[in-house]
Amino acid sequence: MPIVPDSKDWTWVLERPCPECGYDCRALAVHTMPELIRRCARAWQQVLAADPVRVGRRPDDDTWSALEYGCHVRDVFDLFDQRLALMLAEQSPTFANWDQDLTAAQRRYAEQQPAAVAAELVAAADRIADRFAAVNAEQWQRVGLRSDGARFTVESLGRYLLHDVVHHQHDVGHG
Repeated sequence: MPIVPDSKDWTWVLERPCPECGYDCRALAVHTMPELIRRCARAWQQVLAADPVRVGRRPDDDTWSALEYGCHVRDVFDLFDQRLALMLAEQSPTFANWDQDLTAAQRRYAEQQPAAVAAELVAAADRIADRFAAVNAEQWQRVGLRSDGARFTVESLGRYLLHDVVHHQHDVGHG
């Protein structure tokens, strides 16, 4: 059963703590982002290593299962890595729109294997963590634009990414 799409603009988490998960991405030091990304990926490995039946079960009709959230997080790591690469290579690129709900349906998140998703999630996290680790001091303020006009710097993109990943750990009761 499809989930009602989340149409909220979550960019406000760059300005204040999230009341749902409690995460305050403003407190991050940029040099810690690579390790925090890797730590989040390890936490997701634990989530996805639980009983496969439980991991794949939705808690209710309006909430993704832990497996579906894990697939989403894997794809978020990949997407943000692509966006970060664009920001580092081009002047003020505009990112293509991404429909996370369409992606979930097309990639059949609910039918994927938890162990495979865990391995792919860790590999995607390592790629973006390595890319953030290579960012030099002058690059942190490079700009990229989301298709809706939201403006990100390399720094704010990393902060936004970390909130998303941590928030979804909270969604599955592991955060």
